[in-house]
Parts: sequence; structure tokens; C-alpha cells
Amino acid sequence: MTQQGFHVAIVGATGAVGEQMLQTLAKMEFPIASLTLLSSKRSAGKKLTFKGEELTVQEATPDSFDGIQLALFSAGGSVSKALAPEAVKRGAIVVDNTSAFRMDKDVPLIVPEVNEEDLKKHQGIIANPNCSTIQMVAAVEPIREAFGLDRLIVSTYQAVSGAGVNAIDEMYQQSRQILDEEEINPEVLPVSGDKKHYQIAFNAVPQIDLFQENGYTFEEMKMINETKKIMNDDSMKVAATCVRLPVETGHSESVYIEVEKEGLDVAKIRELLKNAPGITLQDDPANQVYPLASDCKGKDDIFVGRIRQDLDQEKGFHMWIVADNLLKGAALNSVQIAFSLIKLGLLK
Repeated sequence: MTQQGFHVAIVGATGAVGEQMLQTLAKMEFPIASLTLLSSKRSAGKKLTFKGEELTVQEATPDSFDGIQLALFSAGGSVSKALAPEAVKRGAIVVDNTSAFRMDKDVPLIVPEVNEEDLKKHQGIIANPNCSTIQMVAAVEPIREAFGLDRLIVSTYQAVSGAGVNAIDEMYQQSRQILDEEEINPEVLPVSGDKKHYQIAFNAVPQIDLFQENGYTFEEMKMINETKKIMNDDSMKVAATCVRLPVETGHSESVYIEVEKEGLDVAKIRELLKNAPGITLQDDPANQVYPLASDCKGKDDIFVGRIRQDLDQEKGFHMWIVADNLLKGAALNSVQIAFSLIKLGLLK
């Protein structure tokens, strides 16, 4: 760790996203003078390595944030609600990776490629959007900036890692049991706390999170509401259908957009995306080149392909968007927010 840098804390350091945050901070060489790793009482005492140095994970309490300048949270919404305000009270800026504060009008919801300037409005807490929202808005933002955006319809094909380690274990266990012609007993997916559980192995489950009164799931409503907030456009028409697939890591999305201005075509979209930060264009259908979840794991970029104009709507276009949900969908975006805070002079 460097003498020149910040005192950083990771809350939920032993979780899948927390570990990715640790790796991402090291890989991107974020300026850290001191690093504090925090978790639940159950996980306290574990050892994690950062840049060759072994660190002991401590139990997260309000007093853990004394002297902390930047706190990256990824330990569940209830933990964020309890401890994020305590961290702010002690002088930290919080980047929260849960849904606890995303729709709070006083909390900016940030994807740096889209709305970095909104960081200037923060009052101590900054929200990291939902993983499926991040990759979508970052991919369509260059098009929206140039041609406006009137309507967006998305169908997601989301990896089980988005539901946690237990969901990954269940997928592998069920796969083995089905291949061995054994009985399966689903307990985790689609939602561990819901009434029924369904097989994820060799299946597609059209439920992510709990159903709301309007028939949409909470995940779908997150995508709808977060997109409007990030793009600062309540009038935009957004619809979502979110599906869980037996893929370990990497969310895939089929996205349809209708732009406001005339004159857009596939070639212009490719040109806009080719020059966009954090986007890799993989769009050569003649040679079967398109994004795959199996190829995006461990990669920082968002991959876009299958770009085509709608056959009936002149201003309508379809595309396929893929990203590592644990990286750009979570840890990487959080660390990029931290770099943006430095860039804008908000983290000193």
C-alpha cells in the first residue's frame, strides 16, 4: 500500500462481489494508503490477501468507519441501511452496491460513462445500479446521446452468480443429479425466500426477485426505474422481462430501442459503439461473431453485437449485450465511481 492514498474499507469483503472489489482495486491500482476489510460477525477473522499482504477481516460495526474516507459496500441491503449512514456520519463517502438507496431522490445512481456529473450532487452516499441495468445503459448511452431515446424494451438472460454462491452450488448439484437420474430438491432459486422453488439446471426461469402487484418482478422494476433515473428521463418508455439461465457468470440481454431522431442506421450505431468507453463491438454475423457469456467472464468491457434495424419500425433497432455481472455489473463500476470522485475533486 502507498503512503499517498486513501483509507478505504470494503464491507462484505468475503462475498463474491467483495472479493472482486479487492481484486479490482489492486488491478486498477487505486491509491490506497490503508485498507480495512469488514464483514458479518460470522465471517470475521478470515484472512484475505491484497497485493501480497495478508489482511484479517473484521466485524463491521459503526465504529469500524472511524478514519475511513471511502467505503465500498456489498453486504446486503439491511447492512447498508444500518451502517452506510454511520460511515457517512464519521466522514466517509459510501459507494453502495445494494438496492437500499438506489431510488432515494437524494442519492445519485451512477454509471460513470453515462452520468458521472451527477456525483456532484452526492450527500455522502452514492448508489451502484443493478448489474443488468449497468451494462444496458452504458451500451445504449452513445446512441441516446446522438439520436435521443424514446422507448427501450429488454429481455435479460441472467447468470446464477447474480443470486449468490448458494445458487451456483445448486445449479451444479442439480446438473449432476439430473445426469445421474437422481431426484432433485430445489431450495434456492428463483428466490430463496419465496413460496416455491424451481429447477435451474437445464431450464429457464422467468422470475428474478419477488413479484410486485403490477405483475412485474422487483428485478424488472429495478431495471425500469433505474434506467429512467440514470438517464434523467421519466418520460422514457421502458419495459423489462428478466429470466434466470443456468449460466454461472455473465448476463446477456436482448435490447430493443426506438430513437427520437431520424437518420440512424446500423453502420452509425457500430461507429458510435466502436468509439465508446468500456464497450467492445463484436458484430460480424457473416462470420458468426457476436458476444457470448462464456467469453466475457473476467473481462471489464461490455460486449455488443447482433445489431440490426427493426423490419417494421424505421427508428427501431435490436442488439445483444453481454457483460460479467460481478465486474462491470458490480465491483468494477463501484471502483470506477471511486476514480470519478477523485477526478471531480470530490474525494480528497
